[in-house]
Amino acid sequence: MQEELEQEQELFEHYRFEVDKGQALLRIDKYLTNIMSGISRNRIQEAADAGHILVAGRAVKSNYRVKPGDVISIVLDFPKTDYTIVPQEIPIDIVYEDDDIILVNKQPDLVVHPGFGNFDGTLLNAIAWHLKDNPDFDANNPHIGLVHRIDKDTSGLLLIAKNEDAKAKLGLQFFNKTTERTYNALVWGVVKEDEGTVNGALARDTRDRMLFAVFDESENPNAKHAVTHYKVLERFAYCTLVECRLETGRTHQIRVHMRHIGHTLFNDERYGGNIPLKGERTSAYMQFVRNCFDICPRQALHAKTLGFTHPRTGEWMQFDSVLPEDFTKLLEKWRNYTHGTKKI
Repeated sequence: MQEELEQEQELFEHYRFEVDKGQALLRIDKYLTNIMSGISRNRIQEAADAGHILVAGRAVKSNYRVKPGDVISIVLDFPKTDYTIVPQEIPIDIVYEDDDIILVNKQPDLVVHPGFGNFDGTLLNAIAWHLKDNPDFDANNPHIGLVHRIDKDTSGLLLIAKNEDAKAKLGLQFFNKTTERTYNALVWGVVKEDEGTVNGALARDTRDRMLFAVFDESENPNAKHAVTHYKVLERFAYCTLVECRLETGRTHQIRVHMRHIGHTLFNDERYGGNIPLKGERTSAYMQFVRNCFDICPRQALHAKTLGFTHPRTGEWMQFDSVLPEDFTKLLEKWRNYTHGTKKI
C-alpha cells in the first residue's frame, strides 16, 4: 500500500538545466553543485538518492556522468515557490548603516539569497529581520537590496541598498567600474614579484563548463575583459598572502586569474586548491595541510575593502573589514610553520 501511495505522489519540477555542448563528462552531483549557488554536494546526493534528480525524465544516481545535451530536472513533492524572503533573526556584522545603505561584513558559509537547498537562513533573510520595522523596505522588491554579490564561501563586505534610488545609483557605479574593491587571498606557492597585474579575458572553460578560464579575446568572442592587480602582503613557506584589487568584476575573477599565473587559492575546491599543490611530501606536512583545511574549510578569500560614492550625498566612502576567525587562524598556523616551529 505504501509503495502504491508513493507511486501516485505527484512531483513538481523546480529546476531544469540543459548541459552545454562543450561540457566534458562529469558526475552529476559535482555538475549540479558547480552550477547551483549555495547548495552542498551532500544535499544533491540526498536528492538523487530520493529519486528527485532526473535526466530525460528518468531518475539517476549521484555517479551518473552528464554529457552534452542532457536535460536535467530537479523535482520535488511540492509545488515550486518563489522563495519569498521572510525575516529571520540571524546574526550579521553591520559595518555601516544610514537611511540609504547597509554595509555588511558577511561571515563564511552564509548564503546570500534563497534558492534550492537554501530556502531560508540567508543574508537577505537576516536583512529582512533587521529592517522589519521599516515600512519603506520590502525585502522582496527586486529594485532594492543587494547591489553586488560574493560567493557563499567568500567572506567580506557586501553593500545593500534600502531604496530604489540608492540601488540604481550604486548599481551604475559597479557597472562603470568606479568603485574600489580589494580582497585578501591566501594562494599556493611563493609569489616572487612584490606586485603585478593579470590581464586575461574570462569565459567558461571549454573542458568543464562550470569553471572559468583565461582566453585570448580574439580567439573566444565570449571572453570578457578582466584585470586584477595583486600585491604581496606576506610570504610563508609554501603559500603567499596577497591583496587583489579588482579593475573589473567578473565571476570567479580572482580565483581564475591567480590560478592562471600558477597560484591557485588555498583550499579552493572548484579550481583544485584543496590538495597540497606545493611543499614537502612527508606525512607530517600532509597532516599539517589537512589541519589547515579543517581550520579554513573554504577558499581563503575575503572581500577586505570597498570604496564607493554615497548615492545621496555624493561623498566618497571607504571601508575596511576584519578578517574572519577561520582566515586569521589559518594565517597564524602558516606563520608558525614558516618560522620554524613546524606545528602540525
